[in-house]
Amino acid sequence: MDNKERMELAQWASDFAIKKGASQAAVAISRSRSVQVEVREQRLETIRESTENNLSLQIYRDNKYSGHSTNNLNKGQLEKFISEAVDATAYLSPDPDRELPDPSLYPADTSADLGLYDPAHAGVSPEFRVETAMQTEQLLRQSYPELLSATARFSDNAVESVRVHSNGFSGEQRGTFFSTSASLSVLDGTGRPSGSFFAGGRFLSKLPNSDEVARKALEETLKQLGAEKIASGRYTMILENSIASSLLWRMFQPMSARNIQQKNSFLDGMLNQAIGSEHLTIIDDPTLLGGMASRHFDGEGIAARRRVLIDKGVLKSYLIDNYYGRKLGMTPNGGSTSNILMAYGNRNAQQIMEGTRKGILVTSFNGGNANSTTGDFSFGISGQLVENGKIVKAVNEMNISGNFKNLWNQLIETGNDPYPYSSAQTPTLAFRDVDFSGL
Repeated sequence: MDNKERMELAQWASDFAIKKGASQAAVAISRSRSVQVEVREQRLETIRESTENNLSLQIYRDNKYSGHSTNNLNKGQLEKFISEAVDATAYLSPDPDRELPDPSLYPADTSADLGLYDPAHAGVSPEFRVETAMQTEQLLRQSYPELLSATARFSDNAVESVRVHSNGFSGEQRGTFFSTSASLSVLDGTGRPSGSFFAGGRFLSKLPNSDEVARKALEETLKQLGAEKIASGRYTMILENSIASSLLWRMFQPMSARNIQQKNSFLDGMLNQAIGSEHLTIIDDPTLLGGMASRHFDGEGIAARRRVLIDKGVLKSYLIDNYYGRKLGMTPNGGSTSNILMAYGNRNAQQIMEGTRKGILVTSFNGGNANSTTGDFSFGISGQLVENGKIVKAVNEMNISGNFKNLWNQLIETGNDPYPYSSAQTPTLAFRDVDFSGL
């Protein structure tokens, strides 16, 4: 079944739901195929291959709502499935805000090519997958013979999908994704530090080669040798670009219309007010060519448009989905993020460290929690102590704590080195006077 046939089936399913008594209906049909291989000790340890067809159905009946899904795409079986879904919805409680998005919010044109599909995917062979992972794992062992364990992986995925709404929307999407990664552990006295490196993207040709994957995984591991706690205190915190997005996701939760409406957000009432320093600019851009989260429309069919979420520290937009937007009386603009960009600075991580007198380069978060209502947070971290511009030693078993209302005002610099293997292309971030607890 290709996307043309899926579109025809989705339109039929939507029409059939209306015929059976639904006021409105939304239907999405997708097919995904994924393959992953994993190599350990030069043996193929795992190979996973899956192909999944799925139909999801949203029924709106007299302001009552229900969601359903099935992997059975046979029309005869779908008639029973849809009929029962419509009938079951009648027993739910009504909610005046349960409606499909207003058609004015749908995209007028979805024909532009966003560069999400790699034709090379069709030529990826089982031999190529295995050889890539084998080579990466072998390079790890050759680079550091004393390692305890090493694992390398290669995976690829292709997805095709369509979406139809009974009030006038239809759209389709197609994309590919490839990834390569390596992880290892080594002996360090009584400790066994481990590290990894992951790279992913839409196009196979843009993945790093096995040499680079193995080298970076080894670097991430060896930088942890001799790690220990250091004295508690306030340090400049330098976040590696690969993990900086972890803090941004914590910011997006209280920006959601759901949390705003339910009074679970420390950003409630802060629209057009400063919530961070002038170095904080966050842009959501679903139109980025080849972006990992690029799209013409979101999961509700709402047109995807570039938007500035935070401009020089000022909160400019909430993440407003259709349902909670109606409750808040706000125009929906998409309740989820896509490709995240920031305003980038003029220095890379090394240059930022060279200008730091007393700081900690944070390379990983090790658990913790954040409260979207108050903004309080506490995270375990590992990293490296920086003194007078140089890395002195590895540190671990330490915590950072504080409140996001203060932390984002402590942002003093963003790097010019956005991380390329994520939908959040975050650079190195530097914060002043962050509380670290250790000894």
